[in-house]
Amino acid sequence: MSSINEQMVREYFEMLGYLVLQPCKYVVPGRSKTPEEEVDILAYRPGSDEYRMPNRLVWSAREFRLVNKALIRVCGWHTERFSVARLLQSPEILRFAKEESVRAASRLLGPGPAAKILCLPQLPASEALKGKTLETLRAHGVDGVLPFPVMVREMARRVNVQRNYEKSDVLQILRILKAYGFLTPDLQLPLFGRRARRPSAARGGPTDAAANPRPDEPPET
Repeated sequence: MSSINEQMVREYFEMLGYLVLQPCKYVVPGRSKTPEEEVDILAYRPGSDEYRMPNRLVWSAREFRLVNKALIRVCGWHTERFSVARLLQSPEILRFAKEESVRAASRLLGPGPAAKILCLPQLPASEALKGKTLETLRAHGVDGVLPFPVMVREMARRVNVQRNYEKSDVLQILRILKAYGFLTPDLQLPLFGRRARRPSAARGGPTDAAANPRPDEPPET
């Protein structure tokens, strides 16, 4: 897994007021991970002993206000949607939620309950497949799902373009994109405009040349 994925998760939880620990700094090739190595990130929010499990399984900043400890597994496959099929192919993803891994993490986080969070790419577009995926994750002990789009959207909203985030590459990139208008108010990337529908000649619309400008000519505003 690329380190940028964990950097983004670290920045997100720090932005929410958590202290963040990356317990395993090395890659584990050629063998199964030990329980101590299954968790990618541990997060603890000081000054709060509150723990109320949210009703929803897909979490955002609102849900994280209810918990002060979290065990996080990061899956950063940004070119595919996370589904039950992926879990069947890679069942080791869910080992971080097993009792052995939770017990190992508690030695660093201290006693008390901790939320088991899976940070993943987008869920299936189909509501039926999405519901089945979430039910499967819950059945295997996952308390919350944090999709990358939700996390990036919330970080971008909080970034101030007037500040220089030279201590964080992640926040600085978001700031640059926002400053140059690549992040619109609804935080979509307007890199490619929608293709205009060709108006009907019977309706007195513009000619083909006006409706479809040459690629090297900017559209009229």
